[in-house]
Amino acid sequence: MRTTEFETELHARLAAAEQAKEIEIALAVAKATQQTLKVNVAKDAEIQQLKSEVKSATTNQELAVAKAVAAAEKNLNEAKSMLSLQAAEQKVKDAAIKESHAKDLALKDELISRYKDMKAKLSVKHLGETLEQHCEIEFNRMRSLAFPNAQFGKDNDASAGTKGDYVFRDFSDDDVEYVSIMFEMKNESDATATRKKNSDFFAKLDKDRNDKGCEYAVLISMLEEDSELYTGITDVSHLYPKMFVVRPQFFLAIIALLRNATQDTIMVKAELEQIKKQNIDITDFEFELEDFKSAFGRNYDLAKRKFDAAIKDIDVAIERLQKVKEGLLGSENNLRLANDKATALTVKKLTKGNPTMAAKFAELDAAERSDAA
Repeated sequence: MRTTEFETELHARLAAAEQAKEIEIALAVAKATQQTLKVNVAKDAEIQQLKSEVKSATTNQELAVAKAVAAAEKNLNEAKSMLSLQAAEQKVKDAAIKESHAKDLALKDELISRYKDMKAKLSVKHLGETLEQHCEIEFNRMRSLAFPNAQFGKDNDASAGTKGDYVFRDFSDDDVEYVSIMFEMKNESDATATRKKNSDFFAKLDKDRNDKGCEYAVLISMLEEDSELYTGITDVSHLYPKMFVVRPQFFLAIIALLRNATQDTIMVKAELEQIKKQNIDITDFEFELEDFKSAFGRNYDLAKRKFDAAIKDIDVAIERLQKVKEGLLGSENNLRLANDKATALTVKKLTKGNPTMAAKFAELDAAERSDAA
């Protein structure tokens, strides 16, 4: 009976325990399910938030891209507008350059035509006539009208080793020279087979200008007829000062140009000439004064050298006497020492350590005492 009751109770307890276990499991499952639901809800919310943020970021990015594209399009439009403007300006500049170039070509063609015409005329005029003669004739035609006070003639002074072709000098009404030109003429026929150039004559022309005291140098040349540089009046002062190369048709023009350029200096040169004449006496006086100063300076230098030599001799004598004085002072000191030694000498000191001499001096002393008694 007890065994049956025990088993019945045991089975009841086991059933209750099993039921309690199932309840706990059910609760645990419910709780886990609830936690899972919460986690899923939170994840869903987070996913929604992330989706919202991604959407917002995408929208912002699209706006930024739209702004960047708009700005780029604006810059592109501005650049296109600027390029169009520059293209238009360049077009205008090209048109102006073309027009200027066309004018230059027309002017050059005109100069070439004039030069060819002049050359043709010269080729006829120069039959039996040199370029020098042509220039001289052209000058003499205008001498009385344009150059009444001027001198124009051959340079015959070869003392400096070379000479130019012609020298032009013009003077004011007061006979003051205010412009001078050294001319060198080079004709095409003067050229050798090596075809000389204008620059081959620059150094000699500059030397002749300086040797003859001329202010300007001008080369009248028919050399290098095809050169684009020497077409009219060419300034070559960057190579040699105040030098020009001109074609024959500009011979009188260069004279007039240089003369007119220096006419403003006529008054200044006249005043300088007057001052120079007035200062002749002053110059002579200054020369005599400088001569006196030079002679006085020589005498002063001679006297100073003798004075310095005498001072040097006196210094040597003083130095010699100083040495003699030092020698005498040394002798005086030795004599004083000898006198001190002699004064300190006594009979006791002389007989000390010498019995014989002590006895002798004792006998001599006793004898003196007996005599005195």
